[in-house]
Amino acid sequence: MRLEGQAAFVTGGGSGLGAAVCRRFAREGARVAVVDRDPALAAAIADEIGGLAIEADVADAAQMEQAFAAATSLGPLRACVACAGVGPSRKILSRERKPMPLSDFQRVIDINLNGTFNTLRLGAAAMADLEAMEDGERGVVVMTASIAGHEGQVGQAAYAASKAGVMGLALPAARELARHGIRVAAVAPGVFSTPMFETVEPAMRQSIVNGIPWPKRGGDPEEFADMVAFIVANRIVNGTTFRLDGAVRLA
Repeated sequence: MRLEGQAAFVTGGGSGLGAAVCRRFAREGARVAVVDRDPALAAAIADEIGGLAIEADVADAAQMEQAFAAATSLGPLRACVACAGVGPSRKILSRERKPMPLSDFQRVIDINLNGTFNTLRLGAAAMADLEAMEDGERGVVVMTASIAGHEGQVGQAAYAASKAGVMGLALPAARELARHGIRVAAVAPGVFSTPMFETVEPAMRQSIVNGIPWPKRGGDPEEFADMVAFIVANRIVNGTTFRLDGAVRLA
């Protein structure tokens, strides 16, 4: 699929991976809706690329319905990318053997998994009635998983569960939406230089980077955007999750 002259919708678009995707789509000629909970971040990226800034919480059904309604003013919505997410670290049992508050687990699931599904369902609804393009394609949804969905570390129970859920969503969603000409795929990034990764304690960050076989560094958000662009462009890609991790396997 070619994005020139089409509209794209990117959650978490105000920073990190999402911002890189917004910039990449704009370079390809797309009109981009930059969606973020932080209106200042969304506005900064939208101003940079000539896009539309939209404030919305991905876990809020009404806010996201309004966000998609606003985005359709940009043109036919052909690409939808779910990058919004949180990654707090908290053990199931603390050192004092107190259980993790259920609300902490629920918050991560609500944003990372429910928010991704909210983006998927509304994105698919916006695409389903569009005029079909080559091969009958109408649009593509790309979701953001994580290698933690495969190899969650200590303290990542909520995050790993949410990202495993995203990976599990890719194939059944692709199969169901195929009749509408809508593709679905996911990217599972490893260690990337993002604001979320910067919240990890420095010694732990360096230890994780040291475990990457090659290249011996964290990924650049532009490299994530390259993978998203590949998925959008290649019509045979559907229903799968791509690891993007330099061959690292979390200890």
